[in-house]
Amino acid sequence: MTEKQTVLVTGGSGFIGTNFVRLLVQSGEYRVVNLDALTYAANSLSLADLEGSPNYVFVKGNITDRELVSSLFAKYQPVGVFHLAAESHVDRSITNAEDFVQTNVIGTFTMLEAARVYWNNLPEDQKNTFRFLHVSTDEVFGSLGADGYFTEETAYAPNSPYSASKASSDHFVRAFHHTYGLPTVITNCSNNYGPYQFPEKLIPLMIMNALSGKLLPVYGDGSNVRDWLYVGDHCNAIKLAFEKGPPGEVYVVGGNNEQKNLNLVHQICSILDEVAPPDEIQQLRETGLKSYKDLIRFVTDRPGHDQRYAIDSAKIRRELGWQAEVGFEAGIRRTVDWYLSNPDWVDQVSSGAYGEWIKKNYAWRADAQQEAK
Repeated sequence: MTEKQTVLVTGGSGFIGTNFVRLLVQSGEYRVVNLDALTYAANSLSLADLEGSPNYVFVKGNITDRELVSSLFAKYQPVGVFHLAAESHVDRSITNAEDFVQTNVIGTFTMLEAARVYWNNLPEDQKNTFRFLHVSTDEVFGSLGADGYFTEETAYAPNSPYSASKASSDHFVRAFHHTYGLPTVITNCSNNYGPYQFPEKLIPLMIMNALSGKLLPVYGDGSNVRDWLYVGDHCNAIKLAFEKGPPGEVYVVGGNNEQKNLNLVHQICSILDEVAPPDEIQQLRETGLKSYKDLIRFVTDRPGHDQRYAIDSAKIRRELGWQAEVGFEAGIRRTVDWYLSNPDWVDQVSSGAYGEWIKKNYAWRADAQQEAK
């Protein structure tokens, strides 16, 4: 039996991280060390069933803690790093950019420097196979017009503090490869959706608000376009890029599923009308609500809101053989079903650290609901 390789995953208790850790552990190929600070947007319940597994180790800690990060390299001797930890919401970056600089820029630099020292001391054969896989976003490229697609050659033009912090982290990763020879690979993905996503993001926010009878605030006129990628497809792309991507390469990963925000919300409402009609939800029966679409309200647009993102994934398809397998209609139904089937997770998120953090810090939520009225 082949001995499992150990990898260090940062941010493994977040949305993409949870799905990715599950993929690695279930593949039977890896032992995963998950370093996560368990901030408001992480949920220990998401990976609770892996506790006690010989192929999963959880470490609570911050990626800005150089001493801790270095000790994990020394203790676990990983064959590579999957760096997913990041502050990830545009709205929060507008009201509190400093957290994004600390985590996304300083945290990434800390990870790179610790990885560089560790890598430099590896035997030559292990140095050649080591990889530092950095997960980033298409938002670093700015906004597209009605036509065209982001590719690996697209110039960086971030328009929000969030995307600026991710662009900076990308540049540091690239610089560590070209300056020190650290074998890095970067992936830039489009908007992910699927199980375990926290409701600061559009799709879970709409699902959870609708089922609670809350208004569904849509920025501007809802015409902003995003390319939606099912999280399972994204996780497969990350794994492939780590295993097959040559050092220094960059791969953009998209779902080829462009949707206007308003159309997306309409689709979610239609699915909910079908599988969880308002008159079958106890707390909604007395409201007389006929369709969840009646909860939609347009609110003042986000400052600097990028109009359109879309990705051409030809390179990763051609060079690594990756292909998105989950179509959008199937994926969005699968996502709605997951939230309906996991009320314990939803309740914990709503009533736990995330819910308290939202109440304390997310003034825009209350403002949006008030404006929607």
